[in-house]
This record gives sequence, structure tokens and C-alpha cells, in this order.
Amino acid sequence: MDPLTWTGSIGTVLNPIFLAVVVLFVFTLITQFLLSFTAPPPSITVNPDGSAMSTGGTLGMMGRVNSYLFLGILAMIGVYMFSGLVTPYGTGGIFGEIGARLLPVWIALIVTFVLSITFKRKLGLYGKLFDSMIGMIGFAIVMFWVFVAVFVAFDLVVTHNPLDQISGMKNKVPGTPMSSAGDEGAYPHYLLGGDNLARDVFSRVMQGSQIVLIIAPAATLFAFMVGITLGLPAGYYGGKFDTVLSFIANLVLAFPVILLFFLLVTPEIRAAGIDFGFYYWRVPTILASILFIFPLVFLVLLWNSRFFTQPSKNILYIGLTVLIGGYLYLALAWDADPFGMISIDQNVLIVFVAVVFVNSPTVFRIVRGLVLDIKTRDYVAAGQTRGEGAWYIMLWEILPNARGPLIVDFCLRIGYTTILIGTLGFFGLGLESESPDWGTTINAGRRLLGIYPHPAIAPALALMTLVLGLNLLADGLREESLKD
Repeated sequence: MDPLTWTGSIGTVLNPIFLAVVVLFVFTLITQFLLSFTAPPPSITVNPDGSAMSTGGTLGMMGRVNSYLFLGILAMIGVYMFSGLVTPYGTGGIFGEIGARLLPVWIALIVTFVLSITFKRKLGLYGKLFDSMIGMIGFAIVMFWVFVAVFVAFDLVVTHNPLDQISGMKNKVPGTPMSSAGDEGAYPHYLLGGDNLARDVFSRVMQGSQIVLIIAPAATLFAFMVGITLGLPAGYYGGKFDTVLSFIANLVLAFPVILLFFLLVTPEIRAAGIDFGFYYWRVPTILASILFIFPLVFLVLLWNSRFFTQPSKNILYIGLTVLIGGYLYLALAWDADPFGMISIDQNVLIVFVAVVFVNSPTVFRIVRGLVLDIKTRDYVAAGQTRGEGAWYIMLWEILPNARGPLIVDFCLRIGYTTILIGTLGFFGLGLESESPDWGTTINAGRRLLGIYPHPAIAPALALMTLVLGLNLLADGLREESLKD
């Protein structure tokens, strides 16, 4: 079987056109920039009916040309990516076959956007996100990787097992056909080449998204529950309680974050602990047993404050929370699932609790500052006048009105956590060395970067796009929350 080129046989027609459009776009963009210093300002004409019409002149015309050229570039990129869906195998090249493998992702993205835009006026802040172009772009990038992670679980995206080593595929360039030693019936090419252990780079990058998007959002959510559970009463009550918690938070934040994060996941710290004779309480379990209790406390306080006057609902919700949450707490924090169904790898656990531990003090400070501002508002005083309890006011009056900044910070913090996890993998800490997470894959590929750059570039681009998408999503949410 022949190797695949990046654009396949359709590239002989499209590549010259694409290059010409890109060159013309860059030329018009530079021209528009230079004209902005010399072109006259737009003229305003008053119509007979009293309305005003602005004519942009040469500068406005160049802007429209740039817009059309940019749309043309996007359309041609779409042709490259989707050509593999409608042409025989290999005709669309590497880009076309990657686009074909991602067909479930494209369908899920289209359905998500169609439904979201159709019902955006009924979806609150999420719906308003689709009024922001920056927010929509960020949301599309983030959801692309989310759907990739979802469909990887159903084996609909990867072309090979990320851990399989195929003889003859070591450090092969993108588009290399499988060697004769490959399994019969296997996917015929390594779309993004092979790494230094002859593993498929494309499959490892796709599988790596699952690892990142499980740990980063979940750990950030736990950190927010810790920060909110402690930050609300600290800001609301103040006094010695606030002083003690603020001192502890400042103490943790006094350490450089990266250094503290690395320190927590080193093998020596993971092996350290307290020996009770009958039980050795390791550091990961100590941190998990303390930090993992906060989501349970948060939910119990949430239900109790809301349904305090409805005992039947209150007992039901709290009972289910304690039953299910307690089971998960024992399974995840103590590895003591009585049914043996749920367990978490110790390498993943230490990374998870390290993320929660490092992020919680910052979330605490943000929540505390918001509470100090919001608790002086009239609607808080009205709730106090009605005789509402303190936790009801904190969770159902103050917290909903702080959602804008918190949602924005949540998105930014997921991106920050993604970078931290990637950095850990790059330095060989935390997850197993065979793990396909992006940091570990970049670290494995960097050793031969000057000769075979593709094993490191592919996961680096994946990491960059996800963090970029999260930052753009946060910008869009910030823009819309300010309008709210």
C-alpha cells in the first residue's frame, strides 16, 4: 500500500488555489493595516428620511475583501477535512482520513450547535454565549475535544491501540502504511506517524484527550467545592473563622504553585505517610480523605438549607447524598469499595488531589472576596429580614449572584490545570510512563525532536488548542456575564 500525503490526490487541484488565497489574504491584510494610517475616515450621508448611512471607502472595501478571503480559507480547510467522507480511501490524504475518523465528532458538534442556537433564549447564560463570536469559537474547540474523549471510549475515533507496538513502524512519518508485520484487518496507515516505540501517534493523541478531560474538569470541580464551602462562611461571618482560614490559604499560596505541585506528586511524597501499626496512612490517602469530604458537605448543606421546611424532601435528598456520596467517598478516597466496583489508580489519585489542593486556596480567596461585596446588597438584607438561615442566604442568594465570575474562573482554571497535568507528564511525574496523556507523549517525542518532530508536535498542538478554546470560552462567558 502506498503512503498517504497530507492532502492526497485532491491536493494537486486545491493546493495551488489554497496557497493563492492565503497569499492574497495576507497581502490584503497588510494593505488594510497600512491604509488605516492614510485613508480618509468613513463619510456619513444623511438620507431624505433623516436616517444616516456610512460609507467605508477604500478601507471598508478592503475589510470586506479580507472577510470573504478568510471565509474562503475556512471553506477550503473544510474541503480538505471532509473530503475523506465522500471520496475513496486515500484520495483526501491524511487530512481527509482524519476528518473521516472524526465523523461522529462533527455530527455531535453540529447537533449541539443547532439545538443550542435554536433554544438559546431559553438557556440562560449558556444561551447568551452564542451571541458572542469569541465564545462560540472557544465553545466549539472545547466541545470538539470533549466529543473526541467521549467517542474514544466507544472506540469510534482511534485507529490502533495506543499501547500497541507494531514492528517496522518506529519513528515512521505521517501517512506511512502498516508494515507486513501488522495485524490483518488493522487500519492500513499510521495517520500521524509512529513514535520511538512504534506506537500510533494519532491514536495516542486522541486517547490522551480522555485522560486530560477526565482529570482536569473533575479536579477543578472538587477544588471549587472546597473553595466555595469554606469561602462562603469566611466572607459571610468574618471574625476569627475568616482570619484562620485566610491565614491557611495564604500559607499554601506562599509556596510557588509549580514547585508545590511537583513536590506533591514526587515518589518520595507518595510513599510517605503515618504508620499506625495496623494501617499505613499514605499522603495521597490523607489528602483525598480530607479534600473529598467537601463535596459531600457542600451538597448536604445545599439540600438542608433549601428544603429545611420540607422534612420529607430534606431527608430524601440528604439520605441519597450521604448514601451515594459516602459510597463514592470510601471507594475513591480510601480505596475501600465494599463491592469492589470502583477504584482509582494511585498515580491518578495523587495528581487529582494535588490539583485540588493547589487550586482550592485561590478559589477560596475569590469566593470570599465576592461574598464580602455581595453580602451588603439589598436582596441579602431582605433575606435576613424574612428570617432566612445563614446557609440559605449564602447558597441561594449570594452564590447564584456570584456565578458569572466563578464560571469564568472555572473555565480558566481547567485550562491552567490542563497545562499543569501536561507539565507533570513532560517531567515524567504523576501518571505512568506508558500513559498516552499529552504531557507524557510530548516528553517521549522531544528526545528526537530534531529528527522526528511529529510525535511531539501533534500532542503539543492538541494541548495548545484545548487551552486556547478554554480561554476563548472564558472570554465569551465574561463578556456575556457582564451584560447579564
